[in-house]
Amino acid sequence: MIKHVSRHAPLEACGLLAGKNDRVGKVIGIRNQAQSPVRFVMDPHEQLKAFDWIDSNGLDLLGIFHSHPAGPETASVTDIAEAAYEVVHVILSPAGTGWKARGFWIQAGTAREIVLEFS
Repeated sequence: MIKHVSRHAPLEACGLLAGKNDRVGKVIGIRNQAQSPVRFVMDPHEQLKAFDWIDSNGLDLLGIFHSHPAGPETASVTDIAEAAYEVVHVILSPAGTGWKARGFWIQAGTAREIVLEFS
């Protein structure tokens, strides 16, 4: 995730997290069709191709990630309003010389922070 969002900063970057049993096995970067520093729209062709890859490899969609290069560290009003999948939403924001990742469960118009575990 960090390589993908760093490569696209200062624009927002986005992608999918695939895996099994709540363990991410594959990070799939998707082109941000909006090409914006404050908004992301996944390229529909790339997103569909990624969904097909996830299915054909027997994996599940576990999360969606995107960056907020200019902040905030939390899910925005737009993120909450446009959340279409009940999966973890990982927001990456600048922290010193790197990136900070925070996870959110977005459902019924609210975002609840969840703990992310990295190994």
